[in-house]
Amino acid sequence: MSELWLEAVGLHKSYQGPHGVIGVLSGVDVGLSEGQSCAITGASGSGKSTLLNLLGCLDRPDAGSIVWGGEDVVALSDGRLSRLRNLQVGFVFQSHHLLGDFSALENVMLPAQAAGMREAETKRRAGALLEEVGLSARAGHRPGELSGGEQQRIAVARALINRPKLILADEPGGNLDAPRADQLHDLLLRLVATERTALLVVTHDPRLAGRADHWFELRDGCLHRRGGEGGGPDCGT
Repeated sequence: MSELWLEAVGLHKSYQGPHGVIGVLSGVDVGLSEGQSCAITGASGSGKSTLLNLLGCLDRPDAGSIVWGGEDVVALSDGRLSRLRNLQVGFVFQSHHLLGDFSALENVMLPAQAAGMREAETKRRAGALLEEVGLSARAGHRPGELSGGEQQRIAVARALINRPKLILADEPGGNLDAPRADQLHDLLLRLVATERTALLVVTHDPRLAGRADHWFELRDGCLHRRGGEGGGPDCGT
């Protein structure tokens, strides 16, 4: 059994609503190893995006621990956490969040530049990733000159530029038609296997969820196993 790279235990999160406290997560446990994929489905408003934000340390839990590669990251300072997150985690959102004034190549390079990677190495790595996602011929194009599917593939390449240990994807194919969404899902799963990156994806698509190593439904603030291959350590209760 491979060692867990991501291990979150007992995550709780609630928010103050207009009529009182709204509980979202009530004791979620998640674990993932390198090269392993996990899909989380659930009804709208069940807390899927909240969980993803906590695991990526874009938000902090009310209680519980989150460990990346043996380091408890919940108590880290914002500055230290920001630097670590840029190096260790890649994000792919439903909206790709590309910068319109930058080329495809420049968009992919941005996280590596923020991490201090040398210019020549950054360009080489970004070019290789664009080739991997089938867009090397579009390297000089700006986002407005690319289709929605192409822009999302650029976002995947950008997420991988720093060779992260974890990819967090929130409805990555949600804005695409079924064939293009399937192509994107194929790409994500292939790159996770190639790069030995752990993948946790939030999705409404049961086809994608069924292809992951583990499939959980977030319901009543907890994860419930739905299916998957079952190989490797559990990533839920």
